[in-house]
Amino acid sequence: MNTKLHAVTDANGRPLSFFITAGQISDYTGAAALLDDLPKAQWMLADRGYDAEWFRDALEQKGIKPCIPGRKSRSMPVKYDKRRYKRRNRIEIMFGRLKDWRRVATRYDRCPKVFFSALALAATVLFWL
Repeated sequence: MNTKLHAVTDANGRPLSFFITAGQISDYTGAAALLDDLPKAQWMLADRGYDAEWFRDALEQKGIKPCIPGRKSRSMPVKYDKRRYKRRNRIEIMFGRLKDWRRVATRYDRCPKVFFSALALAATVLFWL
């Protein structure tokens, strides 16, 4: 089974909330699910998969400036702060640290609920204890 993990982190790269979708589902589903869990922030750093006008508008309504590069298929390019976007590596580092746990990296648990529980335990131990 293929899955995607969507996460909201703080400025230091510590996870605040997670959402799991099936691998073939669009990133917009994860974005919509985590939109209510967003903390107060000045900026939202996300990759190209989250580039949608409705998502940008929802972020701006919450008072968050989006720093999301546009998809390559976009007809009108989107401006974003490239220097700030380089800090997105903290999110990738967070995913890498979670995969240090073999159970998470190999997706040992086939049941999504059990896998999510293992993921939450790993995140708690690695980042919050």
